[in-house]
Amino acid sequence: MNNTPPPAASPDAAPPPRARRRSLGLVPRLLLGVLAVYAIVLLPPWSRLMAPADEGWTGTWGAGMAGPALPAETVVLRGQTLRLIVHTSIGGSRARIRLSNEYGATALRIASAHIALRQDGAAIVTASDRELRFDGKAELTIPAGKSVESDPVALAVPALADMAVSLYLPDSVQAGTVQAAAYQMSYVSAPGNFAGAATLPVERRIPSWPLLAEVDVDTGGAQDAAALAVLGDSIASGAVTSMDANHRWPDLLAQRLQAAGAARIGIVNRGIGGNRLLRGPAVQPVFGIAALDRFGRDVLGTAGVRAVIVAVGINDLGHPGMADTPASELPSADDMVEGYRALIAKAHQRGIAIVGVTMTPVEGTVYPGYATPQKERIRYMLNEWMRSAARFDGVIDADLAVRDPDHPARLLPAYDSGDHLHPNDRGMQAIADAVLLAMLREAARGYRKPAN
Repeated sequence: MNNTPPPAASPDAAPPPRARRRSLGLVPRLLLGVLAVYAIVLLPPWSRLMAPADEGWTGTWGAGMAGPALPAETVVLRGQTLRLIVHTSIGGSRARIRLSNEYGATALRIASAHIALRQDGAAIVTASDRELRFDGKAELTIPAGKSVESDPVALAVPALADMAVSLYLPDSVQAGTVQAAAYQMSYVSAPGNFAGAATLPVERRIPSWPLLAEVDVDTGGAQDAAALAVLGDSIASGAVTSMDANHRWPDLLAQRLQAAGAARIGIVNRGIGGNRLLRGPAVQPVFGIAALDRFGRDVLGTAGVRAVIVAVGINDLGHPGMADTPASELPSADDMVEGYRALIAKAHQRGIAIVGVTMTPVEGTVYPGYATPQKERIRYMLNEWMRSAARFDGVIDADLAVRDPDHPARLLPAYDSGDHLHPNDRGMQAIADAVLLAMLREAARGYRKPAN
């Protein structure tokens, strides 16, 4: 039975876009001047915008950072070493990292930091181990609300490889800035400094990425090097996919790009579960600030960014009427279009191409109140607007890739994780396979204003 709603009046007649929130003080910070490449950055992450454009760095991995869902989910360390496992998208000849204490209540002291290729489990390839320094110093303190970028180290980083970033925190602390749903196991050691150890004495495993916001590689100033930032929600971040498998659709897309010869197009996944386009969380910081507000941090702050993929919006419709989110927060289609247009304007003003992602089906989801006929009508209208209004520089039709053709308001059973909201591993592959690589290659060149 075909349950596609009847065509509705297009929301394209909405008023011109206007930014409802400024990008977290970006303009005043630009007036601070150019920071030295090797200085400790005790500023918000998008301060990288002040570095020279020909610096040659490109993001190979990243996370959308937020606070923990509950105090019990905060990673507590008592003089222990974190070994965080991440998967690269592109390779390079040097590496550097960015650490974030944005949501921390207190300063964090890091006494030792290392980066290496991961061998397996919590073990590293010994010959690849490099000590990381910050403004030439091995030890640093990250104030609450700030981020820090490391000095670069010479390291041959392969594409599609597992890296291990090890951090020794000598004090008893709470790492309150985190990507809580990593779907990748990382490790906490027994007490002690094991940042440079080939094998880690593992006390416990954690399915999250505390503190680590980005890994960059030196692409040697190659003209075709570019990072694509994915500004997304839980479907982008890989919710309910197989643990340790890198089956998030952005990872699978990175594999396709490498196989197609686009060796220098990096994918930096800024997905945050529960994230919304227009609003931040009322209660749970794990959902992250609104996509409109984190554009400066998570897109403009990504090294070498040339394009952004916007895969957020379904929670704007789903959350209102659930738990702590009042039903009055349900946006209209016009409200959502205005938000998307504001993102488009932000991107184009900075020469960044922007690609939209249609919203996937949610009918029948196990989360009470998330799906209603009214919300489905708005989802349908917005998807039609994305496909036809030609506002984005390209569109990834995730909805078409994973919906049931006989019941388009629902996920195809073969692609359903079981909660009727998040695609499973096969569904993630279907989304990655639906991306037109020629369109993405063009977006990776950045935005160029059409000739009149």
